[in-house]
Formats: sequence, C-alpha cells, structure tokens
Amino acid sequence: MLMICRSPPRVIRASLIFFLLLWPRPSAGKKKLYIGALFPMSGGWPGGQACMPSAQMALDLVNNRSDILPDYELELIHYDSMCDPGEATKLLYDLLYTEPIKIVLMPGCSGVSTLVAEAARMWNLIVLSYGSSSPALSNRQRFPTFFRTHPSATLHNPTRVQLFQKWKWTRIATIQQTTEVFTSTLDDLEQRTKEAGIEISVRQSFLTDPAVAVKNLKRQDARIIVGLFYETEARKVFCEVFKEKLYGKKYVWFLIGWYADNWFKIKDPAINCTVENMTEAVEGHVTTEIVMLNPETVRGVSNLTSQEFLAALMSRLGGKNPEETGGFQEAPLAYDAVWALALALNKTVAPLKAKGRRLEDFNYNNHDITSEIYRALNTSSFEGVSGQVVFDAQGSRMAMTLIEQLQGGSYKKIGYYDSSQKNLSWFGNDVWIGQNNIETTIIVEIMDISASVETALQDDTIGLQRIALSVLLNNSNPNSNSQKQLYGAVSKGAGPPADRTVVNEQYRFLSQKLFAAVSVFAGLGILLGIVCLTFNIYNGNVRYIQNSQPYLNNMTAVGCMMALAAVFPLGIDGHHVHRSQFPVVCQFRLWLLGLGFSLAYGSMFTKIWWVHTLFTKKEEKKEKKKQHLEPWKLYATVGVLLAIDFLSLMIWQIVDPLHITVECAAVSSFLIISSSVSLSPSFFISLSFRFSSFFLGLPCVVYGYKGLLLLLGIFLAYETKSVSTEKINDHRAVGMAIYNVAVLCLITAPVTMILSSQQDASFAFASLAIVFSAYITLVVLFVPKMRRLITRGEWQSEQQDTLKTGSSTNNNDEEKSRQLERENRELQKIIQEKEERVSALRNQLAERQALRNRRRPSTGQNQNHNAPPPSSQPDPKSLLPPPGYPNPTTDNHSLPPSFSNSSNLYPADSKMSRNHCHNSQIPLLYK
Repeated sequence: MLMICRSPPRVIRASLIFFLLLWPRPSAGKKKLYIGALFPMSGGWPGGQACMPSAQMALDLVNNRSDILPDYELELIHYDSMCDPGEATKLLYDLLYTEPIKIVLMPGCSGVSTLVAEAARMWNLIVLSYGSSSPALSNRQRFPTFFRTHPSATLHNPTRVQLFQKWKWTRIATIQQTTEVFTSTLDDLEQRTKEAGIEISVRQSFLTDPAVAVKNLKRQDARIIVGLFYETEARKVFCEVFKEKLYGKKYVWFLIGWYADNWFKIKDPAINCTVENMTEAVEGHVTTEIVMLNPETVRGVSNLTSQEFLAALMSRLGGKNPEETGGFQEAPLAYDAVWALALALNKTVAPLKAKGRRLEDFNYNNHDITSEIYRALNTSSFEGVSGQVVFDAQGSRMAMTLIEQLQGGSYKKIGYYDSSQKNLSWFGNDVWIGQNNIETTIIVEIMDISASVETALQDDTIGLQRIALSVLLNNSNPNSNSQKQLYGAVSKGAGPPADRTVVNEQYRFLSQKLFAAVSVFAGLGILLGIVCLTFNIYNGNVRYIQNSQPYLNNMTAVGCMMALAAVFPLGIDGHHVHRSQFPVVCQFRLWLLGLGFSLAYGSMFTKIWWVHTLFTKKEEKKEKKKQHLEPWKLYATVGVLLAIDFLSLMIWQIVDPLHITVECAAVSSFLIISSSVSLSPSFFISLSFRFSSFFLGLPCVVYGYKGLLLLLGIFLAYETKSVSTEKINDHRAVGMAIYNVAVLCLITAPVTMILSSQQDASFAFASLAIVFSAYITLVVLFVPKMRRLITRGEWQSEQQDTLKTGSSTNNNDEEKSRQLERENRELQKIIQEKEERVSALRNQLAERQALRNRRRPSTGQNQNHNAPPPSSQPDPKSLLPPPGYPNPTTDNHSLPPSFSNSSNLYPADSKMSRNHCHNSQIPLLYK
C-alpha cells in the first residue's frame, strides 16, 4: 500500500509550493473547455472521495501553467455515479444533452466506464478513465476511443503466475464477483495458468451472497485462493471465510491491492462479524497492486514529487484519514489522467490551427478534432506522480506491479514485478503463519502390487470429502535405502503451505508372520491330503472303501491339495517377486484355486447328485434304479464340471487377462503427517489388489455359477440326509463336508471384498477359509474310514479279512440286523399293551361267567328237578380267552429275536369276539 509521509516540515514545504502554484492569475480572454466526469462517491468502489480532489488539484495546476493551453481553461463538470451502470446511464444522458459541450469524458469504475466508452463513439468523444481495470476495456473494436491511466486488471495475472511458480504451486482455486471486469480477468488468468502448467481446480462465483461459494471452496479443499471482488463484497467474503475457518497456515488468499488499507476494519452493517474476526481471517493474505505512486523521488511534468503530491492531497482532503478515504490509492492516477488530457489537448492546438480549426469548435459531429486528440493521447509519454505514463495499443496504462502482504494487521511490501521485462524484485520479508511448518507431506504404506491411480483422503477437521492425491510410485524396490529413509523423516522448511495434500506413497507388504503361519497350516494340510490319498489307494480293495467310491475320494483329496497350494501365491508380494511378475502369479493363483475347487467340491457334489437322483424316487422305481449306478457316470459328471471351469478360465485369460491396479482405502493409522495438514488420525492410504474385470460379464458368470453350485449342494445334502445306500456308503459325510465348505465360501467371499483394502485381514480371511474347508473335507471323509479299519482290523483285501475273522460280515446284513432290532423293540411294546388289554378282558369275562352260574341253578330247578346238580368247577372251555389271545395258563416266553412281518400275528379276516373263538390262533403268539 502507499507509504504516506507525515513529517511536519515536508508538509509545510509542500503546502507552500502548492500555494504558490495555485496563486490566482488573470484568465481574461481564455476560452473554457469542459470535461464531463463521473466520480463514484459511494457504492462498491467509492474512489471519487480521493480521486475528485486529486483531479481538481491537477486542473488548477494546469490552468495556472502558461506553457500548457495558454488560451484555454479546463473546467470539470462532475456527478456521483455511485459505481452503478444504471445511475451512470442517466448521468451520461444529462452530460450529453445539457450545455455546455464536453470535449472529453472521465468515468471511474469498470462497469460505468464500459457503458460510457461504448456509447461515446456515437458522439465522437474521447473517454479517459482513471479507475477502470476491466480487461474487456482493452477491446479496440468495441471501445475505439477509450484510454485509461489505470492499468488493466490482467496486469495482475502475470504477477500472480510468477508467484505461483516461485512458491511451487500447481493447483489453485478462484472466487469472483459476477461482474464483467472480474469475469474477463479470471478468463485471462485461466489462460495464463494453463500455459504455465497450473491447474485451477475450483472456480466459484457469486452475485451478492458469497456464503455458498465459500463453503464450496472449503468442501473442495481449496488451499491457494484468488479472490476477485470489490471492497464491499470482500468484507462479506471474509466474514464467511472466518465462519468456515478457511484461513490460517494452510491457506493463502490473493486479493486486489486497490482496497483501502483498513478495508477489513470498516464497520459494515451487511456483515455480522466483528473487527477482530475480520482481522484474524485476513491475516497473511497477499495483494498484487499496480504501482500507482512513483517510488522514486523524481519531479514530473507537474513539478511535484510523489511525496509532495501526497502532502498536497492530504491538505486538500482536510485532514481525513487516507485509510478511510475511498480511492486514495488511485488518486495519483486521476491526477495524471488530467495531466495526460491537458498535454494531449495542448499537442493538438498546432495541428488543428494548421487545418483552420480550434478546440473550441468541437462538437459531437466533428470527427477531425476527435482524431487529433486520439492521436495525441496515443503517443503520450511523460513522468507523472504515478510513474511513467505510457499507453499501449489498446489504450491501457503500462506499469509495474507491487506485491504486498498483510503482516500483523498492516500491509508490507515484499516485492515488485515488471511484466514487460519479466523481472521479479524480491525483498525476502514474506512471513507465513506457523513459520515452523513442515512441508505438507504424508508418508504412507501401500501394498506392492500396482502403479498409480487417483486416491482419496477423508479430512474431518476441514470438512474435506475427497482430495485428489499425487501418487508417487517411483520406488519399485521395497528394500532400497531411499524407501527406508522415507519412514524416518520428511523434508522440513519454512515457507508457504502446499497447494494440496501431497502423498509420497510407499509399498506396504503383507505381514510375513501371518503369511508364514498360514503357509505352515497349508503345508500341513497338503501333508494330510497326501496321507489320505495314500490311505485310500492302499486300501482300495477293502469292501468298505470300495463302497465309498474311492476314485471320487481321490479326486477330492487332490482338489484339496491344489486349493491349499493356492494359499502360497495368494500371499506373495514384493518381498518375493518383482512387480512385473505379478500377472503370472495372479494367473497361477486363479487356476490353482479354480481347478482345485472343481475337483474337490465337484467330486463331492457328484456323489450327492447321484444319491439324490437314484434313491429319492418312487418306491416302484427304487429297485430298478439301484442296479444301474455305473462308476463311469460319476466320473463323467466330475469331468463335465471340471471342463466347464477349465473352459471358462481359458476364455477369461484369452479375452481379458488379469492385470494389476491400485486401490486405496482408509485404514487405522498413518505413519507421518505434517503440521500443516489436519487429517483424522484414523485414516491413511493403503492400496490393495483387485482384478480389473472383476465386475464384468465372464467373471460374474463364473462366480455366479459357483455360488449356485454351492447352494444346490446344500439342498441335495439336506434332501439325502435320511437315505441309506450300499453303493455310496459315505454320502452323509459328504453332505456334512458340503455344508461346511458352502457356508465358509458364501461367508468369506463378501467379507474379503469388504476388507479388500486391508491386505492382512483380507488375506487371513481368504486363506483361512481355504485351509479350514480343506481340513474339514479331508477329516470328515477320510478319518472315519481310517478309524473303522483300525478299530475293526479291516485291512488289505476282503479275502484277507475273511481269513482273519473266519466269515465275511456284510455291511448290508448289519444294517438289516439293526433295523430288525428296532422293529423287535417296537413289537414288544405293542404286545405289552395287548397283554394288558387281555388281562382286563379276562377279568370282565370271569365276572360275567360267575354271574351266569348263579342264575343257572335256580332256573334249572324250576324247569327240571331231575337234572343233575351243576358242578362246582367251571367249565374249562368257558374260561378260555377269546380267539387270538394267549392262554392265561401258558407261560410267557420272550419274543423271538426278529419278526419278519408282524402283521401275520393278527389276520385281517378273523374277528376277535367271545362267541367266535378259535383256539388254533392262540399258540401263534408264542412261536
């Protein structure tokens, strides 16, 4: 910002010079030339507060010079445009259609100047602006008569790009007020940054309320932010910046330098932040400002130095605080604009006189006088209080750029940049919040299986949702010294913050202890499989082994060993093979696991399938089906399943071979993080393995087919749980193995997909599922056979077993014997119930017989007195139980060991009644 000298002697001396220069001189015979000016005394940029007194001071000096326009007197007719194009339209109409005729127009504010300059050519008027920076005004086709002593806003952009490159920033963000001046400035900045290889990652704009735009900057993790807006909107923006905490050591704001020095301390009813809040939010921001005051002590065309000009301006302002006076920084530009106009008009006097014309003859239809004024302004070059005044081909002022930084609540000069010479003069006094900050670097671990991809972080403290991270995988050797050094230190240095979260990624390996432990279990499982396979082959002649389809069991053992062998390539990483060999490892892993699954599970599925097919039919078909279970059908079924897997894997490898990608996910902690980045300590970067075509057609078909096969196996095992067959005597054990394998596979598959970012957990789940499935299958299928043969001595062939025992025990006979024993127990219960019923009936029969005997004697005496007396003993036949019941006098014997058919005991044609007893049926109960 401007350095104001407040030394009393210098002020007195400057005031004396100013008094002498303004000493009134007679102006008799001078003709007046009128200048129509629009000074914004309020609005977005109240620059007229200082620019109007400065321009008036220049007019007074010009009018008192005898060597400049000696026959003319310049007079200023001005209005307050309020920096509003709508208000300026009305005032322009008054200037044009109200006497006297104006020879030149002097607007301020880019919006007002755009309106005035576009309309001025219709009246052949030259427009000379003192406070317009819009790049759009450099368009000569649109504004053919426009000049300005204020350089274009695009002059800031080369300086900004130079600073971005100096501080090694390649990613920035922007926020702008939606006006033409800032939109065109930002378009130019975007073009320049693109040429310099700098990315504008976020571009936000607002009309009146910047709240949403600021929140979007926060959400997108903007760190280096260029703000383009007027002073009043700047206070709104930084009030929202304070609320969103978008300031501090992680952020750098670039603002326009022509605000008042205390713009953030001015009370504004449009915001609800205190001065302390605003001061805290704006601390450390950088401004780029066109050099508007000559830094050298040189007397220009007005015979004043820059410091003498400031002293005279302060005297004219009446002691107002320059920090609270709008346009104080642009006042030298307004002063030099009047001098440029006066010198140009003075230069046109002679050429016009030669043509027989005079300046006072100007009217809105006179193109010749306008052309002479344009030519004079276009060739102007003089030393003013703002420096060397020169216009380029577009009518814009060429000047140096001042770079300042707000340090401790006041602006400090930190450098100059001359865009024409591309020369940066740096003072080296820039100060950053948190001077002891470490470079924004996170050192993380990643799995050694990939190249580079876009990764993401979650930043709780700054509301970050996703951050694009720079992946630096330049260290393919995991054991190199440079990699080890990354664990111990990060580069330190004082300076500006980084423009993003920079990640130096490092390979993360699988836990070797976990890999070794699982490998031991897998190796023991392979040994177990060899033992089971050897046992099954050696005892292939034993009838019990033969009835379990030993060739299918051999396939199961081989498949389990292949699946266990797949555990080893599943855990291979950069400790064992080079990155270029990973595709081969991936293919080998897939083939081992796929074919091993087909052999092991396919052979068990085949048994269950044929048991279900042959022994769950109708009763009349059972005997026929039992005789047609050919072994070749079982082997053919396994062959079909194996062929399907082999063909699908072959097509997969040919059409879309496996390759390696990198996937990142949040894990529990990270190694090193700088103090300039606030990241949640519960997250860091990890990379994991995934097939590129995992979710494409063919893999989906393969995995879907496997899943359906597992579900179908569970269903068939459940359906055949009560079936007994001699041909496949271990199908219940097979069903139990299928249950366990299917459940483990169906649970492990989704779990490993969820835990894919955590390589240790993912490997543990996948490998242990394979190990447990293989162990369970081998133990359930083979250990019971081993136990039976060991405990019963059933070794070698059936002939040797016959010599040892003297007879051959048929497994089917044993099953029938157990079934008959169960039926015998059930019949004993039925007979016990019948005996209880018979005892009750006998008691009832005895009571009726006694009653009948008491009645019979009396009746006989009345009817026949000659009949012999009844015997005191009852008739033995009358005491016999009803037909079909046991004789009560007969001893109860135990039931025979078995009953071929219990229905023979009670014929369906006989009726159990006491009038129709048949003694021949009674002894049958005890045979």
